[in-house]
Amino acid sequence: MSGDGVRCMQMRGGSSKGAYFLTADLPADPHERDDLLLRVLGSPDERQVDGIGGGHPLTSKVALVGPSPDGGADVDYLFLQVVPGRAVVTDAQTCGNLLAGVGPFAIERGLVPVSGETTAVRIRVVNPAVSFVEATVRTPGGRVRYDGDTAMAGTPFPAAPIHLEFPAGDGPVFPTGRLVDRFAGVEVTCVDAGMPVVLVRAADLGVGGDEPPEALEADAGLRAKVEAVRLEAGPAMGLGDVRDTTVPKVTIVSPPRHDGAVTTRTFIPHRVHTAIGVLGAVSVAAGVLAPGTVASTTTVGDPVRVEHPTGFFDVSVELDGDGTGTRLRRGAVVRTARKLSDGLVWPRSGKASG
Repeated sequence: MSGDGVRCMQMRGGSSKGAYFLTADLPADPHERDDLLLRVLGSPDERQVDGIGGGHPLTSKVALVGPSPDGGADVDYLFLQVVPGRAVVTDAQTCGNLLAGVGPFAIERGLVPVSGETTAVRIRVVNPAVSFVEATVRTPGGRVRYDGDTAMAGTPFPAAPIHLEFPAGDGPVFPTGRLVDRFAGVEVTCVDAGMPVVLVRAADLGVGGDEPPEALEADAGLRAKVEAVRLEAGPAMGLGDVRDTTVPKVTIVSPPRHDGAVTTRTFIPHRVHTAIGVLGAVSVAAGVLAPGTVASTTTVGDPVRVEHPTGFFDVSVELDGDGTGTRLRRGAVVRTARKLSDGLVWPRSGKASG
């Protein structure tokens, strides 16, 4: 396989960038597949200079897409995070940003036929737990349209809108069975409306909550406290030992600065996101809407505007029930994606750990 190259499309999905593959184009054995991906993206190396990764968690991502055996979906989407500085590939979480590119990629690869000016793609997200999303992609003239005037914070240039709708979830929004927990001496709210997130008030961590990401990353004491909270929250959220996983995320919340509902800074889990993840934003919005959490506010509209380091993210969320029995009825966001390249990639020889 390495001698002939591997078929790959690089896309910007939301505020991330990644490599998209047809599932059938990669080894079926997960260990062989992950080793190949490490060599394609250039890990383990912080710069990923010998691969196509971008040297940052937001640009070292992989989407695997193939036909779905589920009658309620057109395609299956498996997200894999390739860690830049380590020989690690993990499927412990999904990625809502790369999700924005799954619909266009499925159409481009012929997995879903064009159905008119717009084409709906039913996606089964297979990690960490199965969920379903419907993406509506613009397809005038029988082709995916990437150009458009939809601006999205966290991405410097506009593109065509992609509508993502998340149906009702089966599990509770508050997985610990409490609206407020105390971990590492700090009050938090654990939320999972698609992405496991721990909400923490900025004031309780001794920060303002509107600092630039690099300032928060440079604060060793803050990083240690955030990680202590995360390690205690993981088992309580049913995630087990999260020391070597990328979930849960920790989102620092503080009052809005620009007429939104809340200001956020999100550890993913050790670097700070320059924006916010799609499903992470849905979880934050659920935490803001539900009374009694550390992020609750009475001054919230529809959509919920989540402020982040490079702008804002609007999320439409509907909840069922109240208190610890709250469930997600519906979530919807608008994202953009753009095809960057399409062709073959050549992995380096040898083994990734060699």
